[in-house]
Amino acid sequence: MSPAWYLRRLRRMSPKEVSGRFGDAARKRRWRRLTEAPSEAAWLAQRRFATVFDAATLAAVPQVATASVVAAADKLLNGKAEYFGVIRDDLVNPDWSFDPKTGRHAPTDTYSFDIAYRSEDTVGDIKQIWEPSRHQHLTVLAAAYALTREDRYAERIADHLKSWWAANPPMRGVHWVSGIELGIRLLSWVWVRRLLDGWAGAPGLFEDNPEALHQIWHHQRWLAAFPSRGSSANNHVIAESAGQLAAACAFPWFPESRLWRTQALRSLDEHLQRNTFDSGLNQELASEYHGLVLELGLAAALEAEAAGTAVPESTWLVLLRMTDALASIVDNKLRPPRQGDGDDGHGLILDGADADRWASLLATGAKLFGPLEWWPAVPAKDVRAPLLAALSHGPLPSAKRPEKRPNHFADAGLTILRDGEIWCRCDGGPHGFLSIAAHAHADALAVEVRHNGVDILADPGTFCYHGEPEWRSYFRSTLGHNTIQLDDKDQSSTGGPFMWTRHARSRVLTQGPESWSAEHDGYAPAIHRRWVQLADKELQISDEIISNRRHRGRLAFHFGPAVEVDLDGTAAKLTWHGGSAVVELPSELTWTLHRGETEPPLGWYSPGFGRKEPAATLVGTGFAGVLTTILRFHS
Repeated sequence: MSPAWYLRRLRRMSPKEVSGRFGDAARKRRWRRLTEAPSEAAWLAQRRFATVFDAATLAAVPQVATASVVAAADKLLNGKAEYFGVIRDDLVNPDWSFDPKTGRHAPTDTYSFDIAYRSEDTVGDIKQIWEPSRHQHLTVLAAAYALTREDRYAERIADHLKSWWAANPPMRGVHWVSGIELGIRLLSWVWVRRLLDGWAGAPGLFEDNPEALHQIWHHQRWLAAFPSRGSSANNHVIAESAGQLAAACAFPWFPESRLWRTQALRSLDEHLQRNTFDSGLNQELASEYHGLVLELGLAAALEAEAAGTAVPESTWLVLLRMTDALASIVDNKLRPPRQGDGDDGHGLILDGADADRWASLLATGAKLFGPLEWWPAVPAKDVRAPLLAALSHGPLPSAKRPEKRPNHFADAGLTILRDGEIWCRCDGGPHGFLSIAAHAHADALAVEVRHNGVDILADPGTFCYHGEPEWRSYFRSTLGHNTIQLDDKDQSSTGGPFMWTRHARSRVLTQGPESWSAEHDGYAPAIHRRWVQLADKELQISDEIISNRRHRGRLAFHFGPAVEVDLDGTAAKLTWHGGSAVVELPSELTWTLHRGETEPPLGWYSPGFGRKEPAATLVGTGFAGVLTTILRFHS
C-alpha cells in the first residue's frame, strides 16, 4: 500500500489502537526467529476428544441432506470444487499456495508478515488461495464419513491435513497472515475430528499426532498474540475468538488451554455485543456478515457448552436477537437483503452446495431458542442445524422477544415494507461500522425490491475485494445502487478498498407499515431526501434535492438478471418468469438503458463473490429537484 494510504489509515485509528499496533509490529519482529527455530509446543499427557455424536443424533439428519452432502463429498474425492466462480479439478492433491485464477504461486518459504498478500502481482488472488485452506471442504468430507461410515472420505481428509501441515510450517507463507483464516481453520479442525469419531485413524491423526498438536498449538498461540483491534475489530475478531474458543474447548490438550479458553470467551462476548445493534442486526450493515457472525457465534458458544464451560447469558442473548432479526428481514424465499459487502464466507460448512445457509441458520435458531409465531416457515433439510443443536445441553437463556414481526430497525436504519409477494428494503442507517466502515457501500437511501424472491430493483452485490480496483469501486459506488448520485461523486469518500474517510450521515424521518422517508447529508450542504410507499402492488419513490444551487444528478435503477427491461422514453416495461411490471420514470431526467458495459463499468449484477453477469440498469440524467418514480406490478 502507498504511504498516502498508511497516513489515511493512521488517521482513522484511536491512540489506543495505534499503541496496540506498534506492539504488534514489535512482536512480529521478534517472531521472525520462528522461521529459523520454531517454538516447540508442549502438550498434556492425557488427551482425548470428548464431544462426539451418538448414532441417534446422526440418524436424525434428514435423508435429503445426507444425499446432498454425500454428492458434494464425491465430487471432492474426484478433486473437483468451485471457489468464487473458478472451477478447480486439482484437489486430489492440492497445491495450497496456488491461485488458479491468475496462475501465480504465493511465496511458501518467506516469513509470513513479510509477504505483500494484498498484491496480486506477488501472490495472485489471495482469496483463491485462502479459501481451500479454511478446510471447509474437509468438514463436508467428514460429514459424509459420519453419515455413511465409508473410510474413503476419512482417508482423503487425512491426506489433505498431512499435506497442509507439511506445506505450511508456522510463520511461513500466506496462511499465517490473517487471523480470520486461522480462526475458521481451527473451527473446521474441531468439526473434522468430531465427525471422524469411529474411524480407527482419527486419534492418530489428531491427539496422538505430534504434527497436529504442533499446528493446533501454534494456531492458538498466534490468535492470542495478534487479535484484530480498534477500527479492524469487526467480523474478523469474531472469527478469531470463535476459533480460539472452539479449539481450546474441544482440544484442551495444552498447558495454556484454560487461559486461551477464558480469554476467547471474554472476547467473543465483548465483540458480539459491540458488533450487534440492540435490534439484533449486525453493525457492519452487510447481510452476509450478519450470517457469518451468527454462524461463528453459535458454533463457538455451543462448543463451550458441550465442553462444560459456562457461556455468559449476554452471549446467548445477542445470538437470540440476531436470530430473531434474521427471521424478521428475510423475504418469502428466506433471502435476506444484499446490503453491503459479501464474500460468500461461512463459519461452518457441513452441507452440500445446494443447502440454504439462511434456512439452516433459522432452523438452528428454532431448535435452540424456539420459533416465534410470526417466523416464516423453515424447512428441515440440512445437516448442520440438527448437529449444532445436538451440542446444547439444555434450555438456553431467553428474554422478551418481538410479539409481531418487526419491519423497522431504528438503530440500523433499516426498514422492510411488504405487500403480499412484494418485499422492499429501505436504507436510512449509518454508513458502516467503526471508523473505516470496511464493508460499507455508498448506498444511503437505496432501495431493494423483490417479487416472490426475484430481484427486481437489485443491490448489485460485491464481486471482488483485491486486484481489480475499478470493479471494487463500481460495486460499492453510489451509481452502483438504487439511489441518486450528485455531481458525479459518491455520497461517502473512499480511502482504499476497505476504508472510507468521510461517511454520509442518514436519518429516518418517518416509517410505517406502508411508507418510509429518510435523508442524508453526503452532498452537504445539499440534502437528499427520499420517500417510499408500497401499497396495492404499487411502489412509489419520491426524491428531493434540497440545495441553494442546482446539481447534476444521476438517478439509477438496477434490475436483477432475470428481469428484461424495455425502455420507451420515460416508461419501462419489465418482464420476468412469473411476473411483469411497468416503471413510470421522472420526465425531468433523460433516461438511458445500460447492460454489461465496461468503460466505465455499468449494468452488472454479482450473484456471488468472484462472479458477475450483465443486468439492465436505467440511469436518468439531469438537474435534480423533485423526482417521482412509480413501479406498478401486474396481478
